[in-house]
Amino acid sequence: MDKSRKKYALKNISYNITSKIVTLILTFISRTVFIWVFGAEYLGINGLFSDVLNLLSMADLGFNIAMVYSFYQPLATNDTEKISALICFYRKVYIVIAIAVTCIGLLIIPVLPYLIKLDTDIPDIVIYYLISLANVVSSYICVYKTSILTADQKNYIIVRITLISNIIKTLLQIGCILIVKNYIVYLLIGLFITLFNNIYASRVASKTYPYINEKKEISSQEKKNIFKNIGSVFIFKISNVLMNATDNLLISMIVGTVAVGYYSNYFIIQTNVISFYALLFTSITASVGNLIVTEKAEKRYEIFKTEQSIGFIMAGIIVPCFVTLANDFINVWLGNNYVLNFSVIIAMGINMYLSCVLQPLWTFREATGLYRQTKWIMIICAVINIVLSYVLGKIFGIAGIIFASAASRLLTYIWYEPILLFRQYFERGVKKYYLNLILNLLLVSGICVICAIITRFIPVNNFALFFIELAVIFIVSVLLSFICYRNTSGIKMIRSIFEKKLLKK
Repeated sequence: MDKSRKKYALKNISYNITSKIVTLILTFISRTVFIWVFGAEYLGINGLFSDVLNLLSMADLGFNIAMVYSFYQPLATNDTEKISALICFYRKVYIVIAIAVTCIGLLIIPVLPYLIKLDTDIPDIVIYYLISLANVVSSYICVYKTSILTADQKNYIIVRITLISNIIKTLLQIGCILIVKNYIVYLLIGLFITLFNNIYASRVASKTYPYINEKKEISSQEKKNIFKNIGSVFIFKISNVLMNATDNLLISMIVGTVAVGYYSNYFIIQTNVISFYALLFTSITASVGNLIVTEKAEKRYEIFKTEQSIGFIMAGIIVPCFVTLANDFINVWLGNNYVLNFSVIIAMGINMYLSCVLQPLWTFREATGLYRQTKWIMIICAVINIVLSYVLGKIFGIAGIIFASAASRLLTYIWYEPILLFRQYFERGVKKYYLNLILNLLLVSGICVICAIITRFIPVNNFALFFIELAVIFIVSVLLSFICYRNTSGIKMIRSIFEKKLLKK
């Protein structure tokens, strides 16, 4: 990366990490209070509605991904007129999307009773759903403006605004739970804060890029090119949503809605850990997009190798820690009644491993627009996932549904997508990549076994003992991973960043 790319990448990463740490702490506090007051039934409804509304997000046709991608070239050439025209075009598109999501969301209401499986009736389910739907629709307001900040490597501005909004929202919701004890008020707070966040972020974008408020029109040919690209993104997004937003629905229908609440406690740990880790890569997606436009194959591959070695190191830390510590954490946090079978943890650990090692690939997929060529393999992957989830869910319960996600990825794009990326953007073969992937899998499995043996000697029944166990497992995982990858470009980059920070001090 050149100096400007590195500067923005590091700034985005630091802001994102700070935001994630604060949000994670507030989330666990809020969730603990939520469970104490509302119970597992409402927790299950929360998780179920989350998946239903994620499915609705398909209605945006993947415009957000394509929109950010379309800004890379005009930003690199400072073509303000084209950027203004694109903003005007996307504004009209998102008005249509908001209306479409609202209509589709309303049509789902008659189906809700078939998705919810509870032993006791919960009143006002439809009202809860409508407020949650309004929250999703409000997320489309002004997104056409704020996306330019992401494309221009200034996502840290959005992160800063979102962090403040999340702090206010969480504190208000905790107060609502403890004082009012009303789930409707709890949801309304989330809705109003989302609206405020989006409107304020939009005003900041307008001040940063005043020219985006000018009314310009893109040519008919450009519109055709955008919609052609959107077709690919939409297919990609359908598959992505079907992969990630159906687990809770299937758990609710096959196992029960309360089980969604139990699983969601683990899922919130998994998603926060992975999203925290993914910040290292999503924060530099715009920088990679700039790299693709301005650099040649050798430079692109050099950056990818650095990202991949970081991915391998982090897999050796994240997966062993999750697999060996998740049940102990849930036990001391919420009690033994909320602990799931270890087979569920193994299945989630496999998915976490794939998320860790494939993250560099996904970063380059978005930056290069590779989703256009991987759309059909992704659809196949999603279909296999749903079929396997239903079959394995009937046999193995929650563990079977979770394992199906990993199995479908292993059967499809984990072998297909790297071939395209290496051939078209790195101009080299892919054998070494797969060999490194297999070696890393063996290493991570070995670290998991070692950590599992260590945990047998640390009985955990309170937070003090848990944090001792966490420290031991974390240190062991870090040492083993860093020893094995000490000579890689990823370690060299990490060392270089720390040395520069120390020299500044």
